[in-house]
Amino acid sequence: MAGTRWLDSDEQRTWRAFLAATELLADALDRQLQSDAGMTHAAYAVLVILSEASDRSMRMSELARATNSSQSRLSHVVARHEERGLVRRERCPTDRRGQVAVLTDAGYDVLTATAPGHVETVRRLVFDGLDPTQIEQLGTISQALLAVLDPEGKLSAVFPVS
Repeated sequence: MAGTRWLDSDEQRTWRAFLAATELLADALDRQLQSDAGMTHAAYAVLVILSEASDRSMRMSELARATNSSQSRLSHVVARHEERGLVRRERCPTDRRGQVAVLTDAGYDVLTATAPGHVETVRRLVFDGLDPTQIEQLGTISQALLAVLDPEGKLSAVFPVS
């Protein structure tokens, strides 16, 4: 394959370290949230996004985009939250076919009880090991990656980065 742009040894080392770090971080966050709240990081993200939305509610299609999830996967997560009384679904007032996910008071309570442990885990696993310059570099690198991975800014509309 003459056209393949192979990674050089420095790029390969960087890629493998990045991949290992992101996989280990995702696993650690899932473990912490499973232990503290009985949910995955993806399920926690649904509660966070709803808590920050106007009236703590959002169209399911918009919530799927915001969580970078398929409609089907999101529907399963919301169904589990509904079983626990954390979220409820309502008909969309402007579109009979659409549904809106609404964070309940119980869901908000679970989120506020879980957030301190989650933030502490993020701080311990990501920020405590970096100096201020590295934190700034991580932000710059993350924004550059987002520009390539999310060129339309779908996620950054929900998770502002600037």
